[in-house]
Amino acid sequence: MLISNEWLKDYVNVDQSVQALAERITRTGIEVDDIIDYTKDIKKLVVGHVLSKTPHPNADKLNICQVDLGEEEPVQIVCGAPNVDEGQHVIVAKVGGRLPGGVKIKRAKLRGERSEGMICSLQEIGISSHVTPKNYESGIYVFPEAVKPGTDALEALYLNDQVMEFDLTPNRADALSMIGTAYEVAALYQTKMNKPQLTSNESQESAKDELTIEVKNEDKVPYYSARVVHDVTIGPSPVWMQFRLIKAGIRPINNVVDISNYVLLEYGQPLHMFDQEQIGSQSIEVRQAKKDETMRTLDGEERRLLDTDIVITNGKDPIALGGVMGGDFSEVTEQTRHVVVEGAIFDPVSIRHTSRRLNLRSESSSRFEKGIATEFVDEAVDRACYLLETYASATVLKDRISYGDLGSFVTPIKITADKVNRTIGFNLTDEEIIDIFEQLGFKTENKNGDIIVNVPSRRKDISIKEDLIEEVARIYGYDDIPSTLPVFKDVTSGELTDRQFKTRTVKETLEGAGLDQAITYSLVSKNHATDFALQNRSTIELLMPMSEAHSTLRQSLLPHLIDAVSYNVARKNTNVKLYEIGRVFFGNGEGELPDEVEYLSGILTGDFVNNKWQGKKEPVDFYLTKGIVERVAEKLNLQFDFRAGQIDGLHPGRTAIVSLNGKDIGFIGELHPTLAANNDLKRTYVFELNYDAMMEVSVGYINYEPIPRFPGVTRDIALEVNHEVTSSELLSIIHENDEDILNDTLVFDVYEGEHLEKGKKSIAIRLSYLDTENTLTDERVNAVHDKILEALKKHGAIIR
Repeated sequence: MLISNEWLKDYVNVDQSVQALAERITRTGIEVDDIIDYTKDIKKLVVGHVLSKTPHPNADKLNICQVDLGEEEPVQIVCGAPNVDEGQHVIVAKVGGRLPGGVKIKRAKLRGERSEGMICSLQEIGISSHVTPKNYESGIYVFPEAVKPGTDALEALYLNDQVMEFDLTPNRADALSMIGTAYEVAALYQTKMNKPQLTSNESQESAKDELTIEVKNEDKVPYYSARVVHDVTIGPSPVWMQFRLIKAGIRPINNVVDISNYVLLEYGQPLHMFDQEQIGSQSIEVRQAKKDETMRTLDGEERRLLDTDIVITNGKDPIALGGVMGGDFSEVTEQTRHVVVEGAIFDPVSIRHTSRRLNLRSESSSRFEKGIATEFVDEAVDRACYLLETYASATVLKDRISYGDLGSFVTPIKITADKVNRTIGFNLTDEEIIDIFEQLGFKTENKNGDIIVNVPSRRKDISIKEDLIEEVARIYGYDDIPSTLPVFKDVTSGELTDRQFKTRTVKETLEGAGLDQAITYSLVSKNHATDFALQNRSTIELLMPMSEAHSTLRQSLLPHLIDAVSYNVARKNTNVKLYEIGRVFFGNGEGELPDEVEYLSGILTGDFVNNKWQGKKEPVDFYLTKGIVERVAEKLNLQFDFRAGQIDGLHPGRTAIVSLNGKDIGFIGELHPTLAANNDLKRTYVFELNYDAMMEVSVGYINYEPIPRFPGVTRDIALEVNHEVTSSELLSIIHENDEDILNDTLVFDVYEGEHLEKGKKSIAIRLSYLDTENTLTDERVNAVHDKILEALKKHGAIIR
């Protein structure tokens, strides 16, 4: 939103520089992104009166003009503009003057003729061509009325001004208007805010005799109103209005259209002007469009509509696309005599869907999407009628035609001074707090210590008492909040919760292993929402996604982690190791809240060790990834079990399912070569674990034991088994036949090949025996060891 300081002074006048005002506004939460100074780099720019124009004797496209600059003698200026003519009042840059872009004006001879100055176009004084009036796009600017020669041209054009550019957050739609901004400034400087003139000299004719309104979709259009204005005179709008529009980024068209845009900027309420005689009916009917119904909009495009679009019709054919754009055959032209002024409330969701689908983004649609102030709908229409009467010589018919209900203009919220002061550390009285709300334009009353604040509809960002507390802090000044210590009745000593302690331990472990923490979006595309999902559950899609790539809540952390690694690798950072702890979401059906589950995921690619000074490289592999996961389990005093498995998106022969207490909680594996190639990755390994399930089982600490006083005994065995038998199956058999002296087992070799039958393999396992209370004897170890060997033989293993 572009806020002209010259225009703002119509409503609130503060004795501050624009820079100081912008700084104060920014500190209250509305960021002033830039200040546009129309006087910058301009010097000696005045109004000139062209006394005569004669053709240049040596150039077909040049003219010699005698121009009165308010001095003793006129000056001669050679001008090449096609529209220059005798009698015009124009913009002149005098000799010694400057224009934007570093242009210096000097005396010169053009094709042998003396030229002492330059007659300027709007573009040459810094006005963008996309807001320059069309009749001045390719020529000099001509004042529509006489201006005294020698007058400062910037003053005459209302360009002796500085414009603040607001970078607004979506919740502050009220600041998308001059009046909304004026309320803010009035509150900041505790001064009066002046409302614009509304009252017209209405005729005795009633608009109700000329027009009827019917709304057939009240759920989408809760209120629709119109007023009728006769005998408008189409022409240019006054200079001050044209240049206020230009400074706001809107091209002036004619007085009627300009007044519509002017009120839009003034109130934030979009209006539409219909040519009454072109409507083709004395009734306006608002309804949903019919499927595949067509209409031609003001931009000349034929639009095919859907039944979700809102249309304004003459009872039969669409004459406007509600809240987005008017139709071409009912637009205001130079032949228009009678005008219907529309003001309405449209459903924001419907407007957004229509404008996005048709790529028709406008000042009006953007405001309807954010929601408009019900208090300003009729007021804006009345303001437009007043301006039409004043600047288009129109006659305003009495009465307003309307359908529906505007609803309440205010939302009452109750708060107390004690609540305000305890929350933000102030010591304000009831009167001081009420004064802040009154300055903001909130009607307020004090009932036995309870402050009832009637929040106007323009402030849709305020709905609870905490919002009101924020308003007090903003207007009082964040910088003026005193530094105070909070006062608590019951003080609880600070400490980490059990889960916080465990999470900190997990992060330290992973970061100690060389992984960096990542935080990725919870939203993914619909196509990737169920990638790597551990549960077969329904997804949750957003009703109004910002983009297709972020339309659905994720069921795995890995899709965005893969994107993050791919992004890094594409920028030559080839050794990437990331982890993330975040929530995933599983649907429970229509109308039910989803389940939110916290996951722990990681991804590794490239080299794990890369010591250039040693010339040593150790690439990431499956066992390294598994070791990191086991280290996390060890830190949480958990015992994970692993078995071969299949997960879509992972290598079918290099994937393990992770289980805890017999329940599957995750997986480890290598990305499928196709998926890795699609993301321009080499061999990449991932893991994903149900973190909530881990937290439920983990005690959060490790039981440390003293170093054994008695020696242990180690026995190695080599087992010949079928190829499909896994080492985990053998280890399970070994531990099932232990008698409390088997301390540890380790698979240290797997062999397939020569000296073994086809389909066989040899697995070597080291068994460590230990008794912490007594010295082990060979007899006791042999008894347990033989029992284990017999059990292995029963399951088909051959002792080598």
